[in-house]
Amino acid sequence: MRFSAPLVRATLIKRYKRFLADVRFDDGTETTAHVANSGAMLGTAVPGMEVWLSPASKPERKLKWNWELVTVDGHLVGVNTAHPNGIVAESVAAGLIPELAGYESIRREVKYGVNSRIDLLLESPGRPKCWVEVKNVHLKRGGWAEFPDAVTVRGAKHLAELTDRVKAGERAVMVYLVQRADCTAFRPAADIDPTYAKALAQAIRDGVEAICYTCRLSTGGIELGEPLGMDLSERI
Repeated sequence: MRFSAPLVRATLIKRYKRFLADVRFDDGTETTAHVANSGAMLGTAVPGMEVWLSPASKPERKLKWNWELVTVDGHLVGVNTAHPNGIVAESVAAGLIPELAGYESIRREVKYGVNSRIDLLLESPGRPKCWVEVKNVHLKRGGWAEFPDAVTVRGAKHLAELTDRVKAGERAVMVYLVQRADCTAFRPAADIDPTYAKALAQAIRDGVEAICYTCRLSTGGIELGEPLGMDLSERI
């Protein structure tokens, strides 16, 4: 995924109301940027951090900038949760994710479950359908990439719906996309949301698959990185 326009550097003043961030450009001017991230953004929204913004695609939009990246301990981290689905879809189409290779078609945002839409549905004649749910990961504690960074009732619901697809004889895969390259392994943040951690462990026992990949990030774009090992136990 390439950014459609060059990113502009700024300094974070504060993030508030989840979807807003006040920032200061290098020339001293200030603005409010849109934050496409509903999570807690633990460790990635500290005032004074270097952030990178993209211009809004629609000139008439009230907020003229989108917060894309933040620099944490010298590493770029992606905070825009609108990108992971596209990154994974592009990577599957290019054959970069072996676990999801060999399907003839990729459909996005297909309705399933109860008022849900699957991120990717992979299909080929003679093969069970493969339902793929993508989760953005940006939280790092120690060397671990962790999800979620806030309680996610919706996330647990998705795990139950994926389990239903397995019980129906189809395939279901959780993809955790870590929008950073400085982690050594992945695990659920069981202390933040023990219900989700338990639901994930049960879903794995019921046949739902899980894979995790990092990203390579630059101010020019975000690409799929390396696979990460996982500890999917529910312990806190």
